[in-house]
Amino acid sequence: MTQHHRSDDLSPRRRDGRGRFDPRAVPRAGLTRRQRARRGVLAGFAVFALVAGLGLAYSASRLAGVEVLLDTPEARGDLLRPAYRVTLPPDSAPGTRHPVALMISGCDGPRDNLGRWAAALADIGWASVVVDSHGPRGLNNFDLWRAVCAAAVLPGPERAGDIAAALAELHATDWADPSRVVLIGASHGGWAVHDYLALASEGRPPHGLTDWPAVLRGDPRRGIVGVVTLYPYCGAAGVAARAGWTGGPPVLMLLADGDAITDEDACLDLAARERAVGVQVRTHVYPGVTHGFDTRERSVLSGLRFDPAATDDALRRITAFVQGLPADPG
Repeated sequence: MTQHHRSDDLSPRRRDGRGRFDPRAVPRAGLTRRQRARRGVLAGFAVFALVAGLGLAYSASRLAGVEVLLDTPEARGDLLRPAYRVTLPPDSAPGTRHPVALMISGCDGPRDNLGRWAAALADIGWASVVVDSHGPRGLNNFDLWRAVCAAAVLPGPERAGDIAAALAELHATDWADPSRVVLIGASHGGWAVHDYLALASEGRPPHGLTDWPAVLRGDPRRGIVGVVTLYPYCGAAGVAARAGWTGGPPVLMLLADGDAITDEDACLDLAARERAVGVQVRTHVYPGVTHGFDTRERSVLSGLRFDPAATDDALRRITAFVQGLPADPG
């Protein structure tokens, strides 16, 4: 059985339980259930429209290089460290160093899909770390994490700093092989992963960080041997969409045909541009599925659907991709 660990310092130790979004609503006196539902939908759309407008302005300022709040790499690591969730392969012996996947969730925070990825990777000898960008910032509440979805809070180029902090943290463990790391990002997390690669290619630290962590200076892609993104955002607010990246590890993109949340055509265009400059990029587009097809946990009123067949296929593709990476990154 796969061993699941939660750690304050990325040292594996058992800890149970985690906070989950509770979608219960408080009834309003004098309104029917249908009226409450309709009012909730309309209010949700109104707030989303407002937040989306703010998000466009926020992201535009970030693309222009405007920074508001800056963290040192050490401060970012201190913020995130208590929420890291580590999974080691079964029967992992103390002191054994494992290749590692850093897993970056969608804009609604860590969901059950990350647990499935972690279990599948553990079965092929890989450790994994869920990098929770939401909990440490108090963004687990529905009204707050949808601001992340609209890019009003923590857009991809800024969230890329969480990836940098987690990569640096691996060097301080006795169980991780920091020379063999795969980045796996879903939706908003995929945006952050792509922008991490683009910023690293440009030599610019992630937005909101004063600098790269010391261990990554000179080579921010140090140790990254592969990248997997599922239904990522590849639109104009991203650094990757504007500038792309050169060199770096092979990439696997798993996309949803007709994605109503993130346009898969933008990702296919990005993949084509990266191939043209020599980056190894594979893509697979799933027909008949929605955005987030590998996630059972849903927020209220979500129109997204869990697809077991596509999920199983995605897990097979991810594990095959990871197993096909060179054992020696040099």
